[in-house]
Formats: sequence, C-alpha cells, structure tokens
Amino acid sequence: MPNPSFDDLRIDGDRLWRSLMELAQIGATPRGGVCRLALTDLDKQGRDVVVQWAKQAGLKVTVDRIGNVFLRRAGRNDALPPIVTGSHIDTQPTGGKFDGNYGVLAGLEVVRTLDDHGIVTEAPIEVVFWTNEEGSRFVPVMMGSGVFAKAFTLEHAYAAKDTEGKSVADELARIGYVGTEEPGAHPIGAYFETHIEQGPVLEDHGVTIGVVTGVLGIRWYDCTVTGMEAHAGPTPMALRKDALQVATKLMQEVVAVAHRHPPHGRGTVGMVQVHPNSRNVIPGRVKFSIDLRNASDALVDAMDADIRAVAAELSRSSGLPIVIEQVSQYPAQPFHDECVRAVAGAAERLGYSSMPAVSGAGHDAVYMARLAPAGMIFIPCKDGISHNEIEDAKAEHITAGANVLLHAMLERATVVSRR
Repeated sequence: MPNPSFDDLRIDGDRLWRSLMELAQIGATPRGGVCRLALTDLDKQGRDVVVQWAKQAGLKVTVDRIGNVFLRRAGRNDALPPIVTGSHIDTQPTGGKFDGNYGVLAGLEVVRTLDDHGIVTEAPIEVVFWTNEEGSRFVPVMMGSGVFAKAFTLEHAYAAKDTEGKSVADELARIGYVGTEEPGAHPIGAYFETHIEQGPVLEDHGVTIGVVTGVLGIRWYDCTVTGMEAHAGPTPMALRKDALQVATKLMQEVVAVAHRHPPHGRGTVGMVQVHPNSRNVIPGRVKFSIDLRNASDALVDAMDADIRAVAAELSRSSGLPIVIEQVSQYPAQPFHDECVRAVAGAAERLGYSSMPAVSGAGHDAVYMARLAPAGMIFIPCKDGISHNEIEDAKAEHITAGANVLLHAMLERATVVSRR
C-alpha cells in the first residue's frame, strides 16, 4: 500500500495558538486563567464553540450518553477503528488556558492540517473531548472516559451531585449534551493525548518533548494517631500522650519512603486535622492524608509495606494506636510500546529534543489505555505550574507537541495519498 512521504508536514502553530486563546475567553478570570467547570453554562459555551469549529472542518459529530463528544474525519477505509486524540475542556475553578484544552485543540489542528494538504488516511481520524475530567464540580474525576471504559457505571456518574445538590444527569440534560450513543460503543484503534507536563522536569532538563511511558500508580490513605488530650501546662513531657508528635514523625517518613523508592517514588501529606486544635491542649488525635505514587503497582506495594512497618514501630515505641486506612487506589498504567515508539520517533524525525517521562497525574489516556494502544506527549509548562491561573506554555512548545501528535497519528492511521 502506498505511503507517500509526509516528513515535511507541519501544523499551523499560529492558528492553534489563536484557537487556544479564543477558547480561553470563555470563563476567563481576572488573573489570566479560566474557570469553566463541567456542565455549567460556560462549559456549554466552550463545547458549542469546539463543535462549531469541528463542523466548519467538515467533521461528523457524535455525542454519547455521558456527554463525551467525538469529532470524526473519514478515512479511505471508514470501517477501520479510528485513530483518536483528545483530552478535556472543563477546567479547575482557578484553572489555566492549556490543561486539557491543548490536547483537544491540538487534535483539531491536526485535522485542519490534513485538510490543508489534502491528505487521505487509511483509517479515520477522530478528536474527542471527555466530560468532567477535572472532577472539580462532580466526582469521580475523569468521569467521561471512566464511564466509557466501564471503570464505573453510567448510573453512578449520573447520580453524582455538586455542592448545590445538582446532579450530573440533570446538568447534562440542561446544557443539551446527553447523546444517544452508549458509552464505550465507540471503537478506538489507538489513542494519543497531548498535554502540558504539569510538572517541572522537562523545563528543568531543557527538553521540548516528553515521551510518556506511563502514569504513576496512586494510593490514598487516611491515617489516624490517637493519644490523649491534656493541659499543656501541668502535664510533664515524659507523661504525655501527644498524638501530634507521633504523627509528625510518620509524616516525615511519608516523604522518606518516596526517597527510598526512586526515581519515581512520590510521598505527600496534604491534609491534617488536629483535635482539639487548641493552643494550650496537648493534641489527643491527629488525622492526616497520605498520598503514595510510583511507576508500577509492585513499587507502590513496596511503599505501602514500608510505611505500614514504620507506623507499626512508631506505635510500639510510643504506645499510641496508629490506624492507616486505604481510601482510594488507581493502578499504574503503562502505555503501549508501539505508541511510545511512535511519539519518540516523531520527535526525532522532527528534530525536537525529547526524553522519557512519566505522568504523576491522572489523564483520560489512563482509561483509554485499558481499551486500545495509547500514548501521551508532554510539553513543558512554565515553572511546572498547572491547576493555577498563571499556568503558561511557550507557543513554540505548543507547536512542537502538535507536530509530534500529527506525525504519531499518521503513523498509526497510514497516509494513502496527498495533494
């Protein structure tokens, strides 16, 4: 089958940037960010704009029952499963212009570029934006892709409510994005997602493209240390049962356990509750969160065993009960070797510096990787900052990531002719 050279093919970086800036005006915040929460009126406006752009590009639009939107460019053999790219357009309350939005509009720019050059692919090309990836208004996070991948049911997602008691089902209907297609019925031949890194590694190394090999496994725990509250003045130090002092030792070990399982070990305590939280009372109970992450489930298992052993020894030496309860788990997700190679090869052919990368955050690609070969492309973001109104990325990196996406997708979709 012919496969004409397309090594000279490049996206229109200025057009992509303009699209990003135009979408960022919907829900724009005074500090230069975006607040466009899932299934709000602003989300509807954002969806409508992207759908309008897709129709202008001649794409077929399909919406499923959880509101995932698929934008299809036909292939020569339209019976083949499509090569898909995408992300999300909902944001955090104090979100930026690029998180998620870049992945969707980079995909749209790929399609526009193929049209500009009259390129026909063997397999169809599709762009998707998934519902409620951020989870800011409704939980669970990555809702649309999770329902699509059967990680949880449509009914479970529909029943989720925001802080005002409004449900996903009602809000989807209100904004007019309840489709007829059953989630998961849409075939996917391969999936690529382009994203800002949301961390500082690429920028620190001065590298343009992160070839993402997988997503870290995550375990969340609630830890409770129980002592005895007592008056801070009359109680001698040797006779205290200070829950906070024991808890802080364990908190330090959460960080230490990550250092003991390099290079991708992560250990974080992000939430602490002290009881009774009074200035002159020895703390009698401390509850805090533990977040452990690593590149494989086996490594997270090892970190789990490590921190539990430390907690058992601290409990023995202090005499205070320590309870660690796992509250959530996301398995590590490696990406498909062929997709990883396609990204790395595209970066090399295009002359961009690249390095292997792992994602410490969850993305819709995690669920897609359960269904089809999948891969991700990272580009640097300024100071590694995301989920923040000051989130920023260089236009040249935005262009580079989209060019790599274009060539990786074409490798999977196969070019059969060009003008």
